[in-house]
Amino acid sequence: MPELDATLASVLAARFDANLARVFELGSALSEKQLWTKPYPYGNSFGHLVLHLTGNLNYYIGAQIANTGYVRDRNREFTEPSPPSREEALKRLGDAVAVAVEVVRAQSPADWSKGYSAVNTNCTNRLDMVLQCAAHMQHHIGQMIYICHEWQRQ
Repeated sequence: MPELDATLASVLAARFDANLARVFELGSALSEKQLWTKPYPYGNSFGHLVLHLTGNLNYYIGAQIANTGYVRDRNREFTEPSPPSREEALKRLGDAVAVAVEVVRAQSPADWSKGYSAVNTNCTNRLDMVLQCAAHMQHHIGQMIYICHEWQRQ
């Protein structure tokens, strides 16, 4: 089934790239202040969600599959007191997506079912983890859309 393997890699890589493009599109509509400020007393800022997605991909795909050595500080993703500029935050997310896409394209059919374990996940193979990361990114893009609509409303 080489066609299925090639299709799977192509579809997953395209999903990560499309997700990244959407985050860039949404983030570019916000001022630097809006990026790092919560429009509600609850939840997260757009920028902190960018940091969170970066940490998620760098840890679950980068460190655990690609062995990049990334060490995650998940709590800081939501509380970073001195956040980077929008450009730097988005660049870091772009770098994390590039690693994810590279990993996806490098998987052989046998690699997808290799055992997987990591902190805070019950995924047992690589395919499950990569799919979860793509879905996780989609989930937070939904929150980002809501944040952008609220800033526009205000």
